[in-house]
Amino acid sequence: QVQLVESGGGLVQPGGSLRLSCAASGFTLSSYIVSWYRQAPGKERELVARISTTGGWTNYLDSVKGRFTISGDNARNTVYLQMNSLKPEDTAVYYCKVTEWWGQGTQVTVSS
Repeated sequence: QVQLVESGGGLVQPGGSLRLSCAASGFTLSSYIVSWYRQAPGKERELVARISTTGGWTNYLDSVKGRFTISGDNARNTVYLQMNSLKPEDTAVYYCKVTEWWGQGTQVTVSS
């Protein structure tokens, strides 16, 4: 059974950090491109970061470059999104995606 489970969201103050996890079961994450998306209230879902472990590349939404880092742990079959210097505009539900499979999302709220 294919499953993606996100975790690590929460409430953080501006300037703080969170690390999101996307754990996969039923398939091997490293064989695919893994993406993190986010959707803020009233806005369209947007691509935040992608990683190809086998291809050795990553790319990022311009507004998160230098603050977010996507990485993979093949032993844990998990992809992470390290988010630093968080801003209120980063508030959204964050989802991981692999081909047509989506996780359930994890809420990130940046507020003082």
